[in-house]
Amino acid sequence: MIILGIDPGYAIIGWGVIRYERGRFVPIDFGAITTPASMPFTRRLECIYDELTSVLEQHKPDAVAIEKLYFQNNQKTAIDVAQARGVTMLAIHKSGVPIYEYTPLQVKSAVTGFGQAQKPQVMEMTKRLLRLKAVPKPDDTADALAIAICHAQYGGTALKLSLRTEK
Repeated sequence: MIILGIDPGYAIIGWGVIRYERGRFVPIDFGAITTPASMPFTRRLECIYDELTSVLEQHKPDAVAIEKLYFQNNQKTAIDVAQARGVTMLAIHKSGVPIYEYTPLQVKSAVTGFGQAQKPQVMEMTKRLLRLKAVPKPDDTADALAIAICHAQYGGTALKLSLRTEK
């Protein structure tokens, strides 16, 4: 199974593609879509859509896993992230690939075995599980790979299937 993980945002959108087969994770490709603050917001949304569509066309994933939004203190930032996430979801939907959403707690649990793990622990385990020489940068890319791993971990059993949310 080929899984595309996405860490949504509007300045930096992390993405990572892995293959999960016979209980092993194989990194295929990863990176980040970046949009400069100086760019008009609608143009930033267009860039996100176009670049993500390109990633989807190139890698043809079987599933896309994306982190669920959680409340942020800054309302303007939360609204902008939600708009960018909407464009992200639209690009995925139009590609016809099933979308699965996971909370940060689910991602941490799947990658480290501990839902309260700190970010450095998640990044280190992501690096180890994918047998990478270094933690991918920017952090959003490492987070996207962790989200893809989470989807692979939640697949398979009836219990695991009941825990994930397909949109």
